[in-house]
Amino acid sequence: MSGKVFLVGAGPGDPRLLTVGAMNCLREADVVVYDHLADESILAHVPPAAERIYVGKQSCKHTMRQEDINVLLADKAQEGKTVVRLKGGDPFVFGRGGEEALVLLDRGIPFEVLPGVTSAISVPAYAGIPVTHRGVAVSFAVITGHEDPTKSESHIRWKHLATGVDTLIFLMGVANLPVITKNLIDNGRPADTPAAIIRWGTRADQETYVTTVGEAAAMVARDGVRPPAIFIVGDVVKLREQLRWFDRADIRPLHGKRILVTRARAQASALTEKLTALGASCIETPVIRIIPPADNYAALDHAIGELHSYHWVIFTSVNGVEHFFARLAHAEKDTRALGYAKIAAIGPATAEALRAHGIHADLVPKEFRAEAVVDALKDILPPRARILLARAQEARDVLPESLRAHGAAVDVVAAYETVPELDGGAELAARLTNGEIDFVTFTSSSTVKNLVQQLGNITPLQQVKIACIGPVTADTARNFALEPDIVAETYTIDGLVNAIKEYVQ
Repeated sequence: MSGKVFLVGAGPGDPRLLTVGAMNCLREADVVVYDHLADESILAHVPPAAERIYVGKQSCKHTMRQEDINVLLADKAQEGKTVVRLKGGDPFVFGRGGEEALVLLDRGIPFEVLPGVTSAISVPAYAGIPVTHRGVAVSFAVITGHEDPTKSESHIRWKHLATGVDTLIFLMGVANLPVITKNLIDNGRPADTPAAIIRWGTRADQETYVTTVGEAAAMVARDGVRPPAIFIVGDVVKLREQLRWFDRADIRPLHGKRILVTRARAQASALTEKLTALGASCIETPVIRIIPPADNYAALDHAIGELHSYHWVIFTSVNGVEHFFARLAHAEKDTRALGYAKIAAIGPATAEALRAHGIHADLVPKEFRAEAVVDALKDILPPRARILLARAQEARDVLPESLRAHGAAVDVVAAYETVPELDGGAELAARLTNGEIDFVTFTSSSTVKNLVQQLGNITPLQQVKIACIGPVTADTARNFALEPDIVAETYTIDGLVNAIKEYVQ
């Protein structure tokens, strides 16, 4: 039985511009055939079991011929699979999606087209250049900039185009800029017409060069501007000075900063989203994987059965909360099982996770670490207090030992275990060594230990700025001879983001 092909536009680069329809298609895909301009982070929506096939095309370098891509899509669909053809921008705007659709039609394979946000309008918008503007431009045209200059005759009607349209947007035109600008000038477009070249549009590393039609080709050669980039011509370019927003330091203070996010695989996105919103380009490298504890929850399950006997239950992390309540549900119990026990949480994020389960913590210390919990509890514990501490299997012993020193009986149970993610160390070390990363974030002691283990040594980390979520994590970095440049005063994701922002500013 034949499957189905979805021709999907991935947008120009910023993952926020991926449509809801495209996201849903990726989540249901058996096969994803993707190209060079599709942002890699978008592939996070693809199921782990799905087949991923890269067929990217760059100037003068094609991984697979278009004819072969057409056949590949059809063949995979005829295996009964759901195939997503993921293209940068829009499939039908110089994306050759029409050619792919015709082959599918010829072979009787059903298909759908999910348009994407085209770079023709989105990239100028991110540079603060509207393609139309009242009183300035009432028309625009989108033109390929990739015509073969050796052809005997151009398919572009330069005589009509040069002066017949207010705003001209050439896609993939950097390599042919001398030809493009010469044809515009020869056909009546003034050489002093404002123009702009926008490279890696909508991405955190977007670069915008403002020039004129007459000077553009020389500027590209002088400054070494390389694809992918668009070339926009028209008086609307003058509006950039007023309307630029994406690369303004007062709006997006981390624009252009490249930040390595080290965190558990399932939790990296929250930090990445906050940093990206401030303009950073984030590279996620999960160094921790959360798994069930070694005893497969035996101690935690036993403690849940004895909840009525505890005076206090202490949670030290969001992971601890989530695993505790998952096992509570597994035991067919709910929050009533906590009885009269009071609840302590280390940090507002942990307290917020508890609130999601209907629990308001009785105690959230001002400092978000174990020592602060002891200081807050020592004077209010009842005689012979019984305390349940549900936490990571490998956590520090400061908290339980200190509480026992004040007369409490403390049951420490493992709610989860963190293990290192070791794949990709060599590639990451090369990127650090080559200066491709400006900051590295550490959100726990285990992220420090595991990243050093993943890299094999600390040498690659000695060339970047190090940002730690709090003093305990910072001390762990120092134990590896890594002196942090940034230590958040508020030991949360938001606190870490604010500390990085203040450091940059």
